[in-house]
Amino acid sequence: MTGGGTGIGFAVASWFAKAGERVTITGRREQVLAEAAVLLGARYVPFDASDPAAVTAALAELPERVDVLVNNAGGNTDFGRDPGDLAALAEAWRANFAANVLSAVLVTTALTPRLADGARIVNLGSIAASKGAGSYGAAKAAIESWTADISRELGPRGITANVVAPGLVEDTEFFQGTLTDQRRQALVTHTRTKRAGKPDDVAELVGYLASPGAGHLTGQVIHLNGGAHLGR
Repeated sequence: MTGGGTGIGFAVASWFAKAGERVTITGRREQVLAEAAVLLGARYVPFDASDPAAVTAALAELPERVDVLVNNAGGNTDFGRDPGDLAALAEAWRANFAANVLSAVLVTTALTPRLADGARIVNLGSIAASKGAGSYGAAKAAIESWTADISRELGPRGITANVVAPGLVEDTEFFQGTLTDQRRQALVTHTRTKRAGKPDDVAELVGYLASPGAGHLTGQVIHLNGGAHLGR
């Protein structure tokens, strides 16, 4: 579980821990991971999932067999950035690609030899891939395309790969304090359930995708946004 220390990642890790699974969480912030691991009864391995050398170095500490891989690391790295000139714009796009795409690609590729037959891969996408959100939305759209590739590549082994694409989810660090009451209300208004999502909503869906009953569901983008965007 990458990005397992807080928010959606912590909720997903908690779901599996409560189900009696052996859980390993990863992330860049060791203190955050250590505290989360105590609460979860999980192992933690700190590293930057977007850094090839760091991923390679972490392999010795990661499980030898992986039944479920959840790629949750990432977020919108544009918050707090000034696009400035073209060089700054290019760096901003590279940052979102590294955080959201390379992190998933590198960890999954490194762990593919350890994936059990019938394993599950769940990648966290975003409504932004469909609605648009600059380099962040483009990065999450790339996750959808790449997931289609790995579902085809690994499918003969019974391994599934899907994307969960949430809309507004509260109680996370995603907005970094930038979400105003007005913007929140606008996002909630666009839903059909008239509420924001919760990390546990995502965890329950990920849990289903990891279950035996989801063995013929692969290569899909499952939208979880209260109807704010309809996947058709």
